[in-house]
Amino acid sequence: MSIEEGTPAARWADIGVNLGDRQFRDDAEAVLERARQAGVELMLLTGTSVAESRQALALCRDFPDRGLLATAGVHPHNARSFDDDARAELAGLLDQPEVAAAGEMGLDFNRDFSPRPDQEKAFESQLALAAEKQLPVFLHQRDAHPRFLPLLRAWRDRLPAAVVHCFTDQRRPLYDYLDLDCYIGITGWVCDERRGKELAALVPDIPADRLLVETDAPYLLPRDLPETPAVKRRNEPCHLPWIGRRLAALRGEDEAELAARTLANTCRFLNLPAPDRD
Repeated sequence: MSIEEGTPAARWADIGVNLGDRQFRDDAEAVLERARQAGVELMLLTGTSVAESRQALALCRDFPDRGLLATAGVHPHNARSFDDDARAELAGLLDQPEVAAAGEMGLDFNRDFSPRPDQEKAFESQLALAAEKQLPVFLHQRDAHPRFLPLLRAWRDRLPAAVVHCFTDQRRPLYDYLDLDCYIGITGWVCDERRGKELAALVPDIPADRLLVETDAPYLLPRDLPETPAVKRRNEPCHLPWIGRRLAALRGEDEAELAARTLANTCRFLNLPAPDRD
């Protein structure tokens, strides 16, 4: 079976697409068309800096009929650039109707591209902004759980919803986030038989109403794809059904039912109307 065939009735939502990345500069429209053909009908475009958040919003407006929404935020890698001006511009972006969530925000103590105090300051400020705007948050955490958890917990009751995007952590953090009523975003990491083994074992533990699916395109290309991607080594939203198929197998579920449930979960996370049933 071709990776783009999937189950004909499957309708998918991809909660993490970096469509503004330079790898998509020359063929964004073709990428979106391949996603449509694969059944991906809702995509959340990720903002990781003020400039990239502006770009995500612009792409939503450039392709108004492709089921695109955006986030607006400053990734921890870019936290050193977060200041009052950045916060004010983010506040304006979060008021736009196409911007459905605040983020990507959080902590990354793995690479430390920004100093940790700057990361924490930017994270707390964006959590406060999301609470003010009553928007869900799109979260990043890597090697920072002991510090990330108390910061998130302090704000969680004031936020309408939260997703820990690209979850690749261990059992204890998973249950900590579930205890905070967070959604869990799973990527093609689960398709890597080397690095993704521990995550694959945890996938059945995620409650059905907390699971979201994402490609994080153009990153995290599923290692076990049976076909060469249109652009070598670049992930695309059209590969989301392949990730979903792996999740369904791990959970002992029907692929189309998992697609429908995760689409409904995405709509609930983003405070959108429930998807129509075919």
